[in-house]
Order: sequence, then C-alpha cells, then structure tokens
Amino acid sequence: MIPDFIKARRGVALLGLAAIGGVVAGAIAVYVNSRDTGNVAELAAHDCSAAIQTAGLLEPEIQGDLAAFRAVKEPELLHDLVFKAPDESDTGIADFGGKTVLLNLWATWCGPCRAEMPALDRLQAELGGDRFEVVAVNIDTSSRDRAQAFLDEIGVSNLAFYADPSTGIFNDLKRRGLALGLPVTLLIDAQGCRLGGLQGPAEWDSEDAKSLIQAALDA
Repeated sequence: MIPDFIKARRGVALLGLAAIGGVVAGAIAVYVNSRDTGNVAELAAHDCSAAIQTAGLLEPEIQGDLAAFRAVKEPELLHDLVFKAPDESDTGIADFGGKTVLLNLWATWCGPCRAEMPALDRLQAELGGDRFEVVAVNIDTSSRDRAQAFLDEIGVSNLAFYADPSTGIFNDLKRRGLALGLPVTLLIDAQGCRLGGLQGPAEWDSEDAKSLIQAALDA
C-alpha cells in the first residue's frame, strides 16, 4: 500500500507536469499561429509541386541554342526576389503572379549581357503580353542613366527597365547556387516557382528558345 505522503507528492508532480504541458502546448499554438501568417501561409498558397511536372515537359525542348538550359529537379518559390520597377518603386517576382517570367540579370560592364539584350527585346516583342514577360534586371551599381542610355543606344524598346543597384538579387541567387556570373536567366512559372535556368548568354529569340517558353506557357 502506498503511503499518503507519497501519493500527495505524486499529485503535486502530476499537476506540475500538466502545467508545463499546458505552457508548451500554448507556446506551440502561438508559434504555429504566428507562422500561419507568414511563410507557412505563403507556401500553402503557392505550392510549387506542379513546377516539377512542368519542368519535365520542358526537357524535350532543351536543345540547340538552349542546350545549356537546366530544368529544375526540386520546386522552389522565388517570391522573395525583389528589385526596382521602372518608376523606381519596389517590386519583385511576387508582383508578376499569373505571368510566366523570364528573369534575366545583366550589367553594362558585362559583354555577353550586352550582346544578348537585343534578342531578349525581340522575344518580349513577340511573346510578351498578359501571360509572359521578359524581366531584365540591371545590376549596375552606378547611375541607372548609364544603363538606360545603353538600351536606348542599341534600340531596345520593348523591355521595361528594372534595376537593382544594390546587387542584392544577384547575391541572393549566388548564395543559392543559381548564379555563377552574368548573365544569368531563370524561367519562372505563373505561380512564382522556378522551372529552370541558364548560366551565360543565349539566343533568346531563336526558335529553340521560343519553343521552350511556349512549352511552359502550354503546361
């Protein structure tokens, strides 16, 4: 038979554990609720699992001028990529919801970037619209006027002028292993999920490039 004083101690211990359990449960509830208003809610609203299937549909189109393009193996939301809009207000990939985006990072000091810019401009002229946009982000750290003057000089007229003089977008992609240098170009679906990318320049208005992008639009 268990003495009364031992029973009393057990009762106190159980009450203590119950109290601790209540505190922990409350903390977990608060943590989950706070996350529901942040990343968890965003991930739930923007599931990137469909990007894997779309990326698979791109594989047969990866050839010729786009042979260096690499489709994704794992889904990845890119809504945290931000830069400046043409009016110098803040914008980013999250603001292009509903559009497939070809995100290109370039600089005036980058020879291959300068060489491929007319092709990107022609691609925007041909395919750009409600469902697709070429988003070329200049990362020159000096005056944006220099970059704009370069585009005017070579006759680029279809690309909106996006910029990030802080180079934050490039450094972010570099940390993720998605940018080894310039130019770098990422294909992003209408939900903001990365479908694939290409390091270095490409003939972005070629039939190979247009077939790849059309496959993404048709998925």
